[in-house]
Amino acid sequence: MADATGGPLRIAVIIGSTRDGRFGPVVADWITGHIAEREDMTADVVDLVETPLPTVFPAFGQTPSDEVVAQLGAVSPRLAEADAFVIVTPEYNHSFPAPLKNAIDWHNEQWHGKPVGFVSYGGLAGGLRAVEQLRVVLAELHAVTVRNTVSFHNYGEVFNADGKPSDPGCDVAAKALLDQLTWWGHALREARRARPYAV
Repeated sequence: MADATGGPLRIAVIIGSTRDGRFGPVVADWITGHIAEREDMTADVVDLVETPLPTVFPAFGQTPSDEVVAQLGAVSPRLAEADAFVIVTPEYNHSFPAPLKNAIDWHNEQWHGKPVGFVSYGGLAGGLRAVEQLRVVLAELHAVTVRNTVSFHNYGEVFNADGKPSDPGCDVAAKALLDQLTWWGHALREARRARPYAV
């Protein structure tokens, strides 16, 4: 259950790629650095490499095994406690990574009535096609995706050796994204407190 007493928003930053040699942690470190500079939010990084989830679901109506429950226990409570989300994702074959879809599908009410922002990276498209598909998926789960995104096109040429983008416009884009996420995060947290979200 998200905090109903006010205070900083709890942001779950989800690293969507599990591929060897992935760039996602660099991007996640950058956006969590921006979150750390703010007083209105805190970050909890959910790395799907560190918290792998099962890929075989129980039959409808069946209870997951103890092993599955234990694996979910490393992720599900953190998503439930989050007031909002930032998903860091690359683009694979015009879409988003399968482990990210798996993590989304294992959860339902954890997404309800909460805002989601995106930081994407890739080649010429900068991961934007992955983001557009994520918007459709998350709408089905009653989440609210914010308009602004941060997108890194040809990301290998954008970040310096310190893991920072060389273009200061990226920092401006991050602020715009987090400002929108803050507005929606507070508005929806207050709405859930006044009236529990009903599907």
